[in-house]
Amino acid sequence: MSVERPTPSLVFGLARLTGRTTLRPVKISREHHDALMAHAREEAPNECCGYVRGRDGTIEEVVRSQNLRASPYGYELDPQSLLAANELDDEGFEVGIYHSHPKSAAEPSQTDINLAHYPHWTYLIVSLAGEPHVRAWRIADGRVEEEPVEVA
Repeated sequence: MSVERPTPSLVFGLARLTGRTTLRPVKISREHHDALMAHAREEAPNECCGYVRGRDGTIEEVVRSQNLRASPYGYELDPQSLLAANELDDEGFEVGIYHSHPKSAAEPSQTDINLAHYPHWTYLIVSLAGEPHVRAWRIADGRVEEEPVEVA
């Protein structure tokens, strides 16, 4: 399957400079939402992780990654996945990193905040605590802002 590459634009460059993500609000299909949930359930009790590719605020692809920590308390994307996510960013796609919180809320932990090195990316967290759900965050310079998630 061929993926049409967007033409890099000033908007993407501004996102890098200002730390503003282009995934606001985050629009996700039911299929991609369910893929995030399935990944989280399959990896529980450990956290899962991966990345998403988007365009015009809509997630177009969910890519599973290996959690090198294999832990219920943290995640580390494998190097190949991090490289692929950076390549998508360089090609002008919107990028998000996702991981799960198997037993806690879908809110960034202090560790999540400390490890958020890409201020123009969106960070999605899948919580399996209570009613499973996904929330999205922008994390820049220690500041955390929630981004709305629209499931269609």
